[in-house]
Amino acid sequence: MSLVNHQILLASRPAAEPTAENFKLVEKPVPTRDELGEGQVLVRHHYLSLDPYMRGRMSDSKSYAEPQPLDAVMIGGTVGEVVASKHPRFDEGDPVVCMGGWQEYSVIDASQRGALSKVDTRQIPLSAYLGAVGMPGVTAWYGLVKIIAPKAGDTVLVSAASGAVGGVVGQLAKARGCRVVGIAGGPDKCRYVVDELGFDACIDHKAHTDLRSLSGALRDAAPKGIDGCFENVGGLCLDAAMLRMNAFGRIALCGMIAGYSGQPIPMANPSLILVSRLKLEGFIVSEHPEVWPEATLELGGMVASGRLKFRESVAQGLASAPEAFLGLLKGKNFGKQLVKLI
Repeated sequence: MSLVNHQILLASRPAAEPTAENFKLVEKPVPTRDELGEGQVLVRHHYLSLDPYMRGRMSDSKSYAEPQPLDAVMIGGTVGEVVASKHPRFDEGDPVVCMGGWQEYSVIDASQRGALSKVDTRQIPLSAYLGAVGMPGVTAWYGLVKIIAPKAGDTVLVSAASGAVGGVVGQLAKARGCRVVGIAGGPDKCRYVVDELGFDACIDHKAHTDLRSLSGALRDAAPKGIDGCFENVGGLCLDAAMLRMNAFGRIALCGMIAGYSGQPIPMANPSLILVSRLKLEGFIVSEHPEVWPEATLELGGMVASGRLKFRESVAQGLASAPEAFLGLLKGKNFGKQLVKLI
């Protein structure tokens, strides 16, 4: 009996806020080893990564990447195990990471550079290669190290601080001798950010819902102002941060969660970029492959030694992916959002 591969396709593009109806669950047969071409590897995915960037790919508006095609498997990072191989560098049983998409199995052309990578799971959990030691971790590392470039004694602000990216940013900044202030949603997340991740302070944005209140809370948490801001949210969070930025502050613009439902995100005081002589730089980590070896060396070492902590929200089964993804966009996850597929 042939194996069945369950897949989730993008069935339609959301007009505004995405819904479960934008996705479709289908079945396809899993190729046998004899059906693989030379250089191809069949991977059984153990975990699927759900990430905010996927919302942008669902739309066909101008972006840094091509839109996700309709009626095709949704894009997404995966970790898993080689179950069949026609490539000399990969053997059955190898733990691997790839962009396998929202499905249980994928056929990867391992002859393409970077398409499939072996990972070491002796000291680092397999799932961490989708989080702290994967794309979110390297995103955190690049924005902090290459754009904010903090010095010991600087104050660094991190929005979405309990998330997969934000939590790593704060811990990397603390390791560099910075005062770190987070913004997160709800008292439980704020306690986690301070008590477990080691931030110096965390502001609950749900308790500060207007610019005056949030900027006042930032003033109390960062009395010497903000030297570096790692921005994952935009909107009110960015407006409040800009009011507290020191002269020549640096803002690494990583995400705009506030606009993921399709609404415009006006900036309240753009003149502050000039007045405070700010550096504001957006970035996409996939455009900087040169930093991955250095970044993953530091991140992997910190995870293996227990110095870098992280939390995972794990949905069970591929069919749960759409609802878990919609929850991610609304901040319902706690830490890295994964789907367990096996």
